[in-house]
Amino acid sequence: MKNYFAIVFASVLLAACAGAQVRDYSVKVVAKTPHDVNSYTQGLFFQDGQMYESTGQYGKSTFRAVDIQNGNALRRLDFGDEYFVEGSVMLNGKLYILTWQEHYAFVYNAETLEYEKAWKYPREGWGLTTDGRRLIASDGSNVLYFMDETFNVSKKIYVTLEGRPVRWLNELEWIDGKIWANVYTTDTIVIINPKDGNVEGLVDCKGLLDRKDITADTDVLNGIAFNKKTGQIYVTGKNWPYLYEIELVEKNK
Repeated sequence: MKNYFAIVFASVLLAACAGAQVRDYSVKVVAKTPHDVNSYTQGLFFQDGQMYESTGQYGKSTFRAVDIQNGNALRRLDFGDEYFVEGSVMLNGKLYILTWQEHYAFVYNAETLEYEKAWKYPREGWGLTTDGRRLIASDGSNVLYFMDETFNVSKKIYVTLEGRPVRWLNELEWIDGKIWANVYTTDTIVIINPKDGNVEGLVDCKGLLDRKDITADTDVLNGIAFNKKTGQIYVTGKNWPYLYEIELVEKNK
């Protein structure tokens, strides 16, 4: 399991909202649908209106096309016990999947899900998204890496909130020109300017999962997906029973 020291950032992130330049949001649940409670969600995204999800844990890691109405896998890849799968994304007809500490990035045909190759990956794999031209990855620090399709880094940004580094950046999603990122072990999503790394918004998801739905296996908020075809935004968590369609509500407005 990853280091849990990130919990201290929850209060720091929310306290920093006093700055006028950082927008502070809560979430409104538009709809909720079933999510597989056995899915330790690492990556979540849409491609051409279809939701995809990568899930972690040694011996349980998968990649799947998901039926958003019932949470069932329409297609599924299972990984060997030696791999802990992390973020995933599709770009230019390829599916890219990171592993956590095994230093591999796998490449598949996006349409057929047939394996093509594996690249050596120099960092821990955490989140993965794309701006439509480059792959963008996190590694649990406050750094985001912009890479080509051979994983060569062309740019790095250092994510800060009012001058302070925001570490533990995890699952990523590109939404309307901004990078949304889960902050690991917190109920906060940060909205990041990809040009300079400044956090421009904080999304407070506290209380999204009802207490009665929390079990011993329920883990942290993780997973952000944007359906470009509809403009809908979805979030979930590791081993959560629900996927939530959300809208942002700006606080104090």
